[in-house]
Amino acid sequence: MATIQVRVDDNMKLAVDSLFSSIGLDTSSAVRMFFKASLDHDGLPFQAKRRAIKPDLLEAMEDIRLQRNLHGPYKTAEEAVAAMLED
Repeated sequence: MATIQVRVDDNMKLAVDSLFSSIGLDTSSAVRMFFKASLDHDGLPFQAKRRAIKPDLLEAMEDIRLQRNLHGPYKTAEEAVAAMLED
């Protein structure tokens, strides 16, 4: 039997331990299930793709790149908040 070690963020480890425990599994069993499902699917058992960027965010990024539709600069955070609330 082989042993696999994986480094993950402490918070992620606590979160997945809690998640798997809530469905009656320990993390090692869940990882074994993932490996088995990967073999059964002859690949990842889910679709792996980049997260889609929302059109309004793409537009905002383009505005920044082209230096258009920009407001400010503001002298204080209060000025910036007041400008946001005007819209």
